[in-house]
Amino acid sequence: MELSPTLKELVFEKSLLKQTVYKATREAFDLFRTNTRDLIRQFQEACQTDGKNIAFEFTDRGDFEFEVKFAGDILIFMMHTNVFEFSRDHQVMKTPYVREDPRRSYCGVIHIYNFLADSFAYQRDNDLGYMIGRVFVNHEKHYFIEGKRELGMLYTNFNTSVITPETVQNIIESSIEYTTNFDLLTPPYDEVKLVSVGEMRTTFDKKMLVTAKRLGFRFQADSE
Repeated sequence: MELSPTLKELVFEKSLLKQTVYKATREAFDLFRTNTRDLIRQFQEACQTDGKNIAFEFTDRGDFEFEVKFAGDILIFMMHTNVFEFSRDHQVMKTPYVREDPRRSYCGVIHIYNFLADSFAYQRDNDLGYMIGRVFVNHEKHYFIEGKRELGMLYTNFNTSVITPETVQNIIESSIEYTTNFDLLTPPYDEVKLVSVGEMRTTFDKKMLVTAKRLGFRFQADSE
């Protein structure tokens, strides 16, 4: 029984497309890594020049993850190793750019998470972080961002927005800007007024009390 030419074409075409998307996303992630490392170096030099005692650290965590620490915050950039397609109801599927060529909707994704630096320093495993943005990259190296405030982009920009060192730099700077302005707020009193004996006894060992920038709150951007 011979292999169906239609099936062969389908498998080969889809596999090659996903390989191309993966390569484009990996190249974009490497740009994020290089530009972020350079930006942190510039911050470190500026601190020395200005006599500022502010911590700026870059930590490489393998091929698909790196971490940036500045002041009391941490940003973690993570590339997913798989390629994704959007649901038919997603707004990006309704853009002329994707309708013209459905292959353009297959994307790799880079996630950007924000955590409190103290959550890691004091091993507060119950503390919460937030995904402040995710960058989608297709086989043509076009991208768009789903994100908060400074990071957000319209889906209609997908046809014109291309990954370059300059656009990556802008995304990184916007991520740092958003994180810096995303302050730690005290939760509502009624949500934290009751603490069990067990929680209090283990607070300093097990870190049972949760800390997060918007514990009990929505993102400020969610109401804008």
